[in-house]
Amino acid sequence: MANNISPDQLINQMRLLAAQAKAPGVETAAMGATGIGQPAKPSGVEFQKVLVNALDSVNETQQAASSLATRFEQGDAAVELSDVMVSLQKANVAFEAATQVRNKLVSAYQEIMNMPV
Repeated sequence: MANNISPDQLINQMRLLAAQAKAPGVETAAMGATGIGQPAKPSGVEFQKVLVNALDSVNETQQAASSLATRFEQGDAAVELSDVMVSLQKANVAFEAATQVRNKLVSAYQEIMNMPV
């Protein structure tokens, strides 16, 4: 089972990564003492892992909402309509957040690809 990351946590992690990328001295630390050398190894959380965990979380949220809705439709007395509606809305919000992140990534990629070299 993957980590359950909420959309707010995903946004906070992305902001943290952005802040780390903009931290002063990052460029000079990566160049070494002489200005020429091996790039410094990144520290902290890898963006790819954060993104994969967030997508897994969205998938789990959608599957849980679907399962709850199916149980309600089958007449399970333990499942309330309000619980089904809340879980479906959570799944919808998580999916919308993932879609917005995807759109921003595609936009950033296109902007980088259109930069002159």
